Amino acid sequence: MKLTDVIRRPLITEKTTILREDGRTIVFQVARGANKIDIRRAVEQLLGAKVSDVRTAQAHGKMKRQGKFVGRRSDWKKAYVTLRVGEKLPEFLEGV
Repeated sequence: MKLTDVIRRPLITEKTTILREDGRTIVFQVARGANKIDIRRAVEQLLGAKVSDVRTAQAHGKMKRQGKFVGRRSDWKKAYVTLRVGEKLPEFLEGV
């Protein structure tokens, strides 16, 4: 798996904004097949910041309906990445 395929997008929610206020935790939507080692390597090489800890969580897709038709959103995975002490958030993520 390529490094650019591992990290899909940063997650910007109320919960992740509160976590990011400490200046060390970033939350990403990642590929479902990515493990913690892949995520660590991708963040360190793409963002240039040293990682101290990676936690992952599976988010299950919701059932959705449009009238009588029923569909399902796909499952996805998120990663809570904690940077080492003294590391700064990348500039493009600071103002988000």
